[in-house]
Amino acid sequence: MILKKGTQVKIISGKDKGKTGEILEINRKLDKIKIKSIGMIKRHLKPTKENKGGIVSKESFIHKSNVKNIDQNKKEKKIAGKK
Repeated sequence: MILKKGTQVKIISGKDKGKTGEILEINRKLDKIKIKSIGMIKRHLKPTKENKGGIVSKESFIHKSNVKNIDQNKKEKKIAGKK
């Protein structure tokens, strides 16, 4: 599976199963990816001169085996049950 920044993917397992999003960042060393508005976590930030601080929500990394590439040209195939 070819994963690039900006590619549309669908989550196939985990708490965000069934959601789709765009790849923001790839960590090839750990085989993890960051997807827009998927896997949101809360972080506490200390106030600085530039930053107000407080509790901030941001995306976290998920493993690449938990996503499926969505091809824009082909529609997603549905698996039919046995007859």
